Amino acid sequence: MSSTLAGWLQALALVGALALCYRPLGDYIAKLLTSAKHLRVERGLYKLVGVDGDADQRWPVYLRSVLAFSALSILFLYGLIRLQGHLLLSLGVPEMEPHQAWNTAISFTTNTNWQSYSGESAMGHLVQMAGLAVQNFVSAAVGIAIVAALIRGFTRNRTDRVGNFWVDLTRICLRLLLPISIVFALVLVANGVVQNFHGFHDIVTLGGDTQSIPGGPVASQEVIKELGTNGGGFFNANSAHPFENSTGFTNWLEIFLLLVISFSLPRTFGKMVGDNRQGYAIVAVMGLFWVASAALITFAESQHSGTALQAAGGAMEGKEQRFGIAASGLFAASTTLTSTGAVNSFHDSFTPFGGGLTIFNMMLGEIAPGGTGSGLYGMLILAIVAVFVAGLMVGRTPEYLGKKLGGREMKFASLYILTTPALVLIGTGVAMALPGERAGMLNSGPHGFSEVLYAFTSASNNNGSAFAGITVNTPWYDTALGLCMVLGRFLPMVFVLALAGSLAQQQPVPATPGTLPTHKPLFVGLLSGVVLIVVGLTYFPALALGPIAEGLH
Repeated sequence: MSSTLAGWLQALALVGALALCYRPLGDYIAKLLTSAKHLRVERGLYKLVGVDGDADQRWPVYLRSVLAFSALSILFLYGLIRLQGHLLLSLGVPEMEPHQAWNTAISFTTNTNWQSYSGESAMGHLVQMAGLAVQNFVSAAVGIAIVAALIRGFTRNRTDRVGNFWVDLTRICLRLLLPISIVFALVLVANGVVQNFHGFHDIVTLGGDTQSIPGGPVASQEVIKELGTNGGGFFNANSAHPFENSTGFTNWLEIFLLLVISFSLPRTFGKMVGDNRQGYAIVAVMGLFWVASAALITFAESQHSGTALQAAGGAMEGKEQRFGIAASGLFAASTTLTSTGAVNSFHDSFTPFGGGLTIFNMMLGEIAPGGTGSGLYGMLILAIVAVFVAGLMVGRTPEYLGKKLGGREMKFASLYILTTPALVLIGTGVAMALPGERAGMLNSGPHGFSEVLYAFTSASNNNGSAFAGITVNTPWYDTALGLCMVLGRFLPMVFVLALAGSLAQQQPVPATPGTLPTHKPLFVGLLSGVVLIVVGLTYFPALALGPIAEGLH
């Protein structure tokens, strides 16, 4: 079987598996977000922390709960990393420097999982389990909780309540993320992914040399790393490491895990608003961008111009032989279109246009299907903009799902859209203006610029992957990228929750013959155009200086 045919079969199997999960998983998430019943263990947790599980919160209170929880998570993880040399299962690993510990704590709390360190040599097992893996669960749950509050803004009328953050967080972790993670962690272990408490073992290689082989609780972290669209690897090589991603099947399974919740959430949206067709329209746009990106990256990496590429059958530099071009391109597209950031190949070694597409995927806001929760609320913001544009075309007040979109709503949507580009472009500009930070680039010219652009795009969009050629473990980069992660995560949440509160206070208006149908192919095309024009073209000058210039050269 040719590698091209194998790639097509993998992609088709992935589409089939995601389609099978779309309805049952989406309906299940909708049920757990709308149920009035609490599990006994949930009631015990609410009592322990002093939360009334039956009391809904106003959007400012919901926001304060999110920010307070995240701030405490950052402080706890920072302290754990700084003290790890004195903790059990530290494996003799010393504590991190303050600037790197700050960057890492923020990275995992914001669902970015950017790593300026080598996991097997910088983290002990206790920090991996009690610090990083825990944040993989709760940061993913926070994203789903935010989109749940936004959907309630569409479904509720004349109220200032958008749900209870503590209830949402608890249910998502206990009823969704944890059960799925347990099942698929066992599947990964059965297929060769490591799960133990070993430290480093010295072995003698076939050549007679000595090599230290690390172990650890890998499978349990690997599964939630993908399922929660986190991306932080137990090892420096991430999902290219055979202990994290052992076979072609585990590679396929990890791509499935990082997509399944985000692709099912549009069904949750349709179920909660009472019109499943709305979910189909949203998932159609997500699917179009995902298929197009995977096909274009694979095509770019499969070109045979040059003697080495002809001999290898494609651009194999930086790719695992056991995965090949197709599986690497599919993984790259999926991880950069979500907020996962896991990699099974190194994007810095991609062809100029292949690497440029990975940057462009993140620049779109990671909405196809995006991170757990964050992808859907990003797409819904763009859907609001699309409805507003359509309203301007026909000269009537825009309405989406029975809610009018006035000046207040559009201000929140506009601020959401402008936040991330501002962080990416300002951060990249400042880095390129500082001679000391330019020296961190491994390459000069357009490719070196792409390394810096990729870093700030990844941090600001909470992705976490990197063009590996750039040296970022410096006080300036750790601080600057940490700020981008914090602002890129929480400023959009402020605008989303404010929008949810504004929508919830409205009285719905009945649909009329002039109302734009937002479940038909026309709207799918309009929304796709808005994504490309409003978001994508914002970054065109920066892309022209980096991957486009390199590719044309």
